[in-house]
Amino acid sequence: MRIARTLHVGTALALLAGAASAIQGGGPIGPEMPGPLQQTVDELSSGRASTAVEIAILLTVLTLLPAVLVTITSFTRIIIVLSFVRRALSINELPPNPVLIGLSLFLTTFVMGPVASRIWDKAYVPYKAGELTVEQAGSKAWDELAVFLVANTRKSEIDMFAEMAKVEAEPESGQVALPMRVIVPAFVLSELKTSFQMGFLLFLPFLVIDLVVSSVLLSMGMFMLPPVMISTPFKILVFVLVDGWHLVCQSLVSSFVTT
Repeated sequence: MRIARTLHVGTALALLAGAASAIQGGGPIGPEMPGPLQQTVDELSSGRASTAVEIAILLTVLTLLPAVLVTITSFTRIIIVLSFVRRALSINELPPNPVLIGLSLFLTTFVMGPVASRIWDKAYVPYKAGELTVEQAGSKAWDELAVFLVANTRKSEIDMFAEMAKVEAEPESGQVALPMRVIVPAFVLSELKTSFQMGFLLFLPFLVIDLVVSSVLLSMGMFMLPPVMISTPFKILVFVLVDGWHLVCQSLVSSFVTT
């Protein structure tokens, strides 16, 4: 429903743009001159999109931006690992969710920066210069993004989805020949697996502190004292002493292949 509403807005913008150009040019608005829709079709057939169509495409992309963010970027792994850190420290409300999401967004921007730069140089700049059509620019952008997705996806996930889709799993001539319906779900599944593995490794040292504190309290006969009240300050102290946020962010960023 939201996509259809966005396309309706784009069509209205195209009609307004055509009417405005006719009024400025002094020409009649009638059956003697081609309508704005016909003009838009002619521009698309020539490989160029009008400003109104570009606005409609931009609005459509903004509508799908949340789904794009969590499926074809590094955001999923980063936010899950940071949530594991908060849970391992036994502080479920600190840092608050907006802080974690903001940090995850900026780390995602840092990781995806080289990929975005290549897409800008090889797809958008030639398209604005008139050297590529819309279809060619989209294909170039997907090729650059697919290289990043495949480089950060386990081969087992790619083989599984390629087998279910009945396509060839091996790239041909050094190019990423796999379709989007194979690469994207394989990447998301691989990100989930990697993030949970990293979260498990983060939990281990804090679990040891919990066990030690529980054993000490039990030996002292303090059955009614919750161990988490004693272990949480120790876990925070250890995390601060080893500069935990620095290590976690560095490990997250360096775990991605961006070249």
